[in-house]
Amino acid sequence: MLPMRVYIIDDDAAVRDSLALLLRLHGFDTVCFAGAEAFLDEVSSEWSGIVLVDLRMPGMSGLELQAELQARQIELPVIVITAHGETSAARTSFKSGAVDFLEKPIDRDQLLAAIREAVKLESERVRRTGRTAEMLRQLARLTPREREILDRVVAGKHNREIASELDISVRTVEVHKARVMAKMGVERIADLVRVVLSGKG
Repeated sequence: MLPMRVYIIDDDAAVRDSLALLLRLHGFDTVCFAGAEAFLDEVSSEWSGIVLVDLRMPGMSGLELQAELQARQIELPVIVITAHGETSAARTSFKSGAVDFLEKPIDRDQLLAAIREAVKLESERVRRTGRTAEMLRQLARLTPREREILDRVVAGKHNREIASELDISVRTVEVHKARVMAKMGVERIADLVRVVLSGKG
């Protein structure tokens, strides 16, 4: 498995270098940016990793970066660092979903604990995204009629209800349901429902 990547965003080159060195020594891959704008110029929804960003920088602040990532629906975990320790900023940061808010000079153990927490969150997000992508590939193989059957099965409807709603025979429902299960890679209805619901989560 590749090491988790940490995107370090700070206008102070010395801070960037020291953070990158510390994190690399603990097995993380690091990429540094001198400002939020430079990071946003490159980031995409396909990226995986953790954002470690300074609160106050020339131009866009760390909180503004958080807001922009949310607007772009980019769900990378964010850890905010600051030399100012503003309570209101910390509160805003947490409300926006930050993993932690650390004051400079940064305590090494606190930083590593925050990074480890962010790694857990990001690893779960990546797994969830992978499940969703696989489910979407499976759903794309279904015919429109099979999708109608699937939607009703997941809604908890029985074969007779589905047959009545779609004006087809119960036997036809059973045939379509068997095809849906084969295409979705499951053997039981309970597994079919679980796969679809977990993919949507």
